[in-house]
Amino acid sequence: MTITFKIPATSANLGLGFDSMGIAVQKYLTITAETADDWHVDFLDKELEVLPTDANNLVFRAAEHVANEYDKVMPKLSITMASQIPLTHGLGSSSSAIVAGIELANHFLELSMSEEDKIFHATALEGHPDNVGPCITGGAFAGYYSIADGLYYEQFNLDGVGLIVSIPDYEISTEQARLALPKDYSSHQAIAQNAMNNVMIMKALKQDYKAMGALMMKDHLHEPYRQSLIKEFDDIKDVTLDQGAYATVISGAGPTVLTLAPEDKMEKILEELSIRIPECVHESIGIHYN
Repeated sequence: MTITFKIPATSANLGLGFDSMGIAVQKYLTITAETADDWHVDFLDKELEVLPTDANNLVFRAAEHVANEYDKVMPKLSITMASQIPLTHGLGSSSSAIVAGIELANHFLELSMSEEDKIFHATALEGHPDNVGPCITGGAFAGYYSIADGLYYEQFNLDGVGLIVSIPDYEISTEQARLALPKDYSSHQAIAQNAMNNVMIMKALKQDYKAMGALMMKDHLHEPYRQSLIKEFDDIKDVTLDQGAYATVISGAGPTVLTLAPEDKMEKILEELSIRIPECVHESIGIHYN
């Protein structure tokens, strides 16, 4: 018996929510799977051919991790994989693979995992919930995880908000993005970040998106250090804010740039971006809700 399912891409951090917030977007990893004599992946997109085709593929490794956690043996699978999610561009390509593996384990081992179970195992593999969480819940997501404290999370909607992704033609590895960050932060930075993020989420819940966006762009922990890695960032931000966007932030580790805007301003923002910054691919993209 075969199974086919789609996992959404995600944009992590949302400015202030470093390693703790994200949003699911309408780009998808599509997996078709069936039991087989050995692990094997067929890629339907040339860009994916840099990935392992055997048991070392992240999808399979995630599935086997879950099987081990439940003291079960994962059957070997043959899968076909297609993806609209660019690799190493800050749109959660690895997180979608992890969640795909968890869904495969849940299906073929008949685990009846809850949403929280899936997020817990995905976060344990990924290290933090900002990308894997919204893959599973859809919508916007805020979460916290540690081995000592466990998992806490919440999903919420951003009704009436449109998204634009601006995708440069180069990659930034997560390792490269991490190396750009300082090793320590001051107590002042930590206190300010915590306070602003608390208010930003409250503004989002009250649909005060103008205030939400203004706060979203006041990050102290990662964006000031990573912006120099994305040469188009300042120009993109100037264009989008000039045309009425709520916020423009780095998507995940970059180099993709995420803009949140009123839905009625999307067309004009896209038009201006395409004219003034043609070296990036600019796309209007919907929020994925389950």
